Amino acid sequence: MPLNPYFLQGSTSEQRLVQDLINEQLRMYGQDIVYLPRKIVNKKSIIKEIVSSSFDDAYRLEAYLLNYQGFEGNGDVLSKFGVTTTDAVNLVVSKEKYEDFITPFLGADSQVELSTRPQEGDLVYLPLDNTMFEIKYVEARKPFYQLNNLYVYTLTCEVMDAELDQDINTSIEAVDTAVDEFGFIVTLGMVGLAASTATATVQTATSLSGLSTGFSVGVIDLINDGTGYTATPSIGISTTGISQGVDATAVAIMTSRNGQVGQSIDKILITNPGFGYTEPPVITIRSVNVLGSGGIATAILANDSLSAITVVDAGDEYGEIPNVSISTALSGGTNATAVAVLNTNNQVAAIRFTNAGAGYSTAPTITIAPPAAVGFATGNYVYKEMVRGIGSGTTAFVQNWDFDDRILKVTNLSGNFIIGEAVVGVGSTAFGSDAKYIVKTVSTQDDTDAFNENTPFETEADAVLDFSEINPFGEF
Repeated sequence: MPLNPYFLQGSTSEQRLVQDLINEQLRMYGQDIVYLPRKIVNKKSIIKEIVSSSFDDAYRLEAYLLNYQGFEGNGDVLSKFGVTTTDAVNLVVSKEKYEDFITPFLGADSQVELSTRPQEGDLVYLPLDNTMFEIKYVEARKPFYQLNNLYVYTLTCEVMDAELDQDINTSIEAVDTAVDEFGFIVTLGMVGLAASTATATVQTATSLSGLSTGFSVGVIDLINDGTGYTATPSIGISTTGISQGVDATAVAIMTSRNGQVGQSIDKILITNPGFGYTEPPVITIRSVNVLGSGGIATAILANDSLSAITVVDAGDEYGEIPNVSISTALSGGTNATAVAVLNTNNQVAAIRFTNAGAGYSTAPTITIAPPAAVGFATGNYVYKEMVRGIGSGTTAFVQNWDFDDRILKVTNLSGNFIIGEAVVGVGSTAFGSDAKYIVKTVSTQDDTDAFNENTPFETEADAVLDFSEINPFGEF
């Protein structure tokens, strides 16, 4: 039976009518989207793998959302790598609109491989759900040649899985913010303007005792570091046995060694050298939970040693443990050495002796190095500008800067930032900053994600399962 004679089955006017009707329906029943074409920055020459891409153009377009009952895909999937969102959508866009409003701007760009149609790997921002999607497949022949022509593209999209090699900067705040939420974010705690130097004082051992003669514990010599400790053991030091004497105290510093279960003692630091000993005291190392044993140490006495160190001002905003120096003893004496201990507020909580010294007739001066940021912290980082770590050379892009709490969130890292280094703005944007702060903490843990507990799980697992000697799940 012949075709309907009232239709020419492919005339330009008929095809024009169908295209206009489709465009009108998309504008009436569709959703506004923002289309981000991918530009290839670097591609491997042999296997054609795209190792670096950028998205710096954005085009507004209308699209019909086929998923009227909700997102497709498998939803939120819990795996050993965390929670993965696999939401998917199918979007229908006008072929004519794409060719008229996007293709002309991409044709001369050598970084765009295909400009005549949407391409797999391009991004679509859906304002309806404030979500960034990546195009996985483009269907260009459905419906199949109505009146001998094609009028729409059907885009099969999945929630974007941001990669470190993707540089996304469209200058549209809503779009860029949505992209950042799907990216790998590193949080840097920066040293603020309140940084101050800690101070401490120390006296000679004799000045704090009613005795005029006697010895102090100058050094604790670790003979055997022990093994299997799951908690820091207590260090016991026998008393002077004299009513006016000052008993010495010390703490253990732990470490992990290859091939050993649990931890071993790395060193024993003196918190108070004491005074009034006439013979070396006995050092007793006790496990606090019956796990771990073998630690052995002896005390070495010193004459004219120092007393416990008193922290007068804890300072503030220490990004790393500061050096501690103690003025020298008299000629022929032994110079005291000590290390600082920081608390969770990045202040100097205590100073412990590695050697309490000998030959001090007068109280020495203790000098604590200032925080690296004293007189350094300044300015405000700018959203999307590039920053660089002075020490590591690592570059990244600013995702968020909280001046009040000195928290800097960055994406697209070229390496790893290190604690104690300065991070400066390099002004990659038109309004690049001259901000400069010192890194106090580095965290790759997403504190805003209620499901992302990988770091706590890993920390707790290390205390339960030990892979250093045997695989707990089997022999192979």
